[in-house]
Amino acid sequence: MEFPALLVSFGSFLYTVVTFVVALSIIVFVHEFGHYIVGRWSGIRAEVFSIGFGPKVWSRMDKRGTRWQLAALPFGGYVKFLGDANASSAGADEQTMSHLSDEEKRHTLHGAPLWARAATVFAGPAFNFLLSIVVFAGLGFSTGIVTEPPSIAKLPALPVVNELQPGDVILSVNGTATPDFEALGDVANTLPEADQIPYEVSRDGRTLTVTGPTLIPPLIGSIIPLSAAEDAGLKEGDVITAANGRALARFDDLRDEVMKSEGAPVDLTVWRDGATFDTTLTPRERPVEAEGGGFETGYQIGIAGGTFFTPTTRMPGPVEALTGGVRATWGVIDNTFTAIGSMIAGSISTCNINGPIGMAKVTGTAATAGLVAFIGLIAGLSTAIGLVNLFPIPVLDGGHLVFHAYEWAFGRPPSDRVMNAAMGIGLALVLGLMLFGLTNDLFCQ
Repeated sequence: MEFPALLVSFGSFLYTVVTFVVALSIIVFVHEFGHYIVGRWSGIRAEVFSIGFGPKVWSRMDKRGTRWQLAALPFGGYVKFLGDANASSAGADEQTMSHLSDEEKRHTLHGAPLWARAATVFAGPAFNFLLSIVVFAGLGFSTGIVTEPPSIAKLPALPVVNELQPGDVILSVNGTATPDFEALGDVANTLPEADQIPYEVSRDGRTLTVTGPTLIPPLIGSIIPLSAAEDAGLKEGDVITAANGRALARFDDLRDEVMKSEGAPVDLTVWRDGATFDTTLTPRERPVEAEGGGFETGYQIGIAGGTFFTPTTRMPGPVEALTGGVRATWGVIDNTFTAIGSMIAGSISTCNINGPIGMAKVTGTAATAGLVAFIGLIAGLSTAIGLVNLFPIPVLDGGHLVFHAYEWAFGRPPSDRVMNAAMGIGLALVLGLMLFGLTNDLFCQ
């Protein structure tokens, strides 16, 4: 490899690492701040709040006696409370606890009332969900909410006749009324395989019938990270006019050709800025939505479509934006459980579990796509990390909550022997999952 190419490759690698560290640090800070602030409100004193592990690179002590620090390895973080034996708060430091008065023990994680301990533990994942809701709501303010009936804000260049104009309000498509986007989506699924479709629109106070492309043409709306389309250099705005010699009018036609390939190379003709070129992509196995719900294994080249126009939007109200944020956060949770269930059932591959390398690549790609995509990815990852931390595995927050539930039910915590054995098993499970994800990063395509 020549030096300029090596320099570009190194720059790309460094950019990927930096964006991943930035995204992870934001998510970890919010998670650990949840533990810290709810612990403080509950009367539990934090001794150390650290972003990263290992040697300190910066620190300062606040007036409450908490040391805030940045450590050399920025891949995680922790809050160490008074009386903790280690950063994971897995056990008490018996030597420290033995020198504390009963009043001082009340300010430790292990001497506080059960409600305070449980609230402090749960706060980490809860703050991750809160971050996601706030970010998704903020993106709602940034991108807006589509107006109804559907109205056209922008039109991309397309290799077909298009008599529609910005400002047109779409009243019907192919003779079917479209009062809202739900109706528009229903119509899109019933349109014939044709390049031209009749539209009834309202324009400057007049009702006109004009000709335009099918609602969802084979237009690339976005490129999915780590996909064949990304590797081939396809771009947002490209139009795929043919696949394996078949002329394409609709995005569904392209999807059909890719699925029929069953992983064999697909020859594509691509239109870009008035010129066409040919390329060949090899679809990759990916989870796709099954007709009866859940996911199944399918083949994708890694592009997303959508309507051929950018809709007119309006600014949402605060309640509407927050409702959208909650809905988007729940969507991530629902899809995560659905994917896990599909992997357990064997309908999709376990290669869909990413490790740190895969997550870093996705983060770098999102950052390259723009600030909105990067921030949206942070929101999605925050939800995922909060959810994983609630799994009932010892060493994770969910495991601690199980121990607290046991204590609430039986009036005493599990024995030290049981706790130590459970922690060992939990640590092995977590490390095994991390190793499995890293193996997928290295060997799954």
